[in-house]
Amino acid sequence: MKICFAICEYNPFHNGHLKHIEYIKQNLGADAIVVILSGNFTERGDIAVLDKYTRATHAIKAGADMVIELPAVFATANAEIFAKGAVKLINAVECEKALCFGTESGDIKEIITASNLSLNESEEFKRELLKQLKSGVSYAKARATTIEKVEGLNKKIISTPNNILAIEYVKAIKQCDSDIEVYTLKRQGGAFNSSELCEGASSALAIRTAIENGNIKDIESSVPPFVYSDLPTHLPSVNELVLQSVLNAKIDFLSAVQDCTEGLENAVKKHAKTALTLDELVKKIKSKRYTETRIKRILINCLLGIDKHLIKDSLNSDLYFKVLAINSSKLDLLKVLSNSAYPLITRKGDEINLTATALKCFEKDCYANSVYQIATRTKLNDYEMKKV
Repeated sequence: MKICFAICEYNPFHNGHLKHIEYIKQNLGADAIVVILSGNFTERGDIAVLDKYTRATHAIKAGADMVIELPAVFATANAEIFAKGAVKLINAVECEKALCFGTESGDIKEIITASNLSLNESEEFKRELLKQLKSGVSYAKARATTIEKVEGLNKKIISTPNNILAIEYVKAIKQCDSDIEVYTLKRQGGAFNSSELCEGASSALAIRTAIENGNIKDIESSVPPFVYSDLPTHLPSVNELVLQSVLNAKIDFLSAVQDCTEGLENAVKKHAKTALTLDELVKKIKSKRYTETRIKRILINCLLGIDKHLIKDSLNSDLYFKVLAINSSKLDLLKVLSNSAYPLITRKGDEINLTATALKCFEKDCYANSVYQIATRTKLNDYEMKKV
């Protein structure tokens, strides 16, 4: 069996995501499409607009055959860890595998070239990167400028959000010496970071912004009908819970949170004592070097109790397949997973098969569920598998 995977957040699912699934169906000759989906919290350090089971159901209705959860320890991490975690799950499935992702580039050769450069840094590259970092810019910006200066590759290729993730996917595949085939299609419609709705294919950010502004009717043409009917009238929030968790956190724990480096934990604790809102806290910490997204990831990981030690252990240990949803006519996919390297979780009691690290990882998913329930007053079953 050949399975084509897609790694997504669907926050929320929109017309661009639908085109992605349709492209896979029409062009890649896969027997099934399996989505690796972030749970209730995202890479930007935000709570998801809709719970993971609803978003997984949307994926099945749009044409996917199965949705597997990307554990919270990876889903709320930076692009490198996010990609490594997702590829780790894909690589553990015993079948012929492909991965298809959207990019601003639309050129898989450019993505592969950029990933090779990132994996084989010359001494000149390292010197220039250090020089750029000393100027005070963020790591992502320093890296993009360095690749353009040293390698002659247009920095736009490695400085747009989907391209960055794509490069990390390819790097992760190469690093684990996997046989996963890679494909890409060019992103169309609104840019990833655009907050403006556009005709037909608005970005998820633009859709979330419209909800936040009370303009939900303007979203109707940007999402499938089965998504539109499920959209909330306002965005969920864990802002107060995050502020409380930071106030309560020990400095040693904050320093162990991924990407909380160079004494940043001291700034977080200092400003948390006077900030009245999460936005205020983020603005006080934000700088050229520390982007808003990086800070929000640190804060959401503080709320969820995820540190770099658990992330490292999870990357280096056997984990599990937590199935969120499945096409009721494709239940044979469960047999494929059952014959693969990791235990399958579809009902309560399956967690008994998890190793120590895998169990800790799964418990964080369950805890994220509980936090989401508090924020949204939505009851979620840690072990549910939706049949659609």
